[in-house]
Amino acid sequence: MALHKLTVSSHGVDFELPSNSPLTDIEWEAGGKNVIPLGCRVGACGACLIKVKKGLDALNPRNDEETAFIELLGYSGADYRLACQCLIRGELAIDVIG
Repeated sequence: MALHKLTVSSHGVDFELPSNSPLTDIEWEAGGKNVIPLGCRVGACGACLIKVKKGLDALNPRNDEETAFIELLGYSGADYRLACQCLIRGELAIDVIG
């Protein structure tokens, strides 16, 4: 199984996740540290808002609901995502916004 590097630049930490894993799986790797804040886990609260710094193409595409909710939060641009909606598919670097 392929592992992909996830760098959380805003916290200065790296993780390795299997292909197609949710970004929120780092919760188990972080030893109880709240690296990415989690709320509802279904894309409805905005707690896990991130900005992709590198590797946007290493994530599954945003759907219309995620795009609309991010815009409702006051952010625009494809580089803003909800971590709970993201599946990793390659090397990725993010900043936590939420």
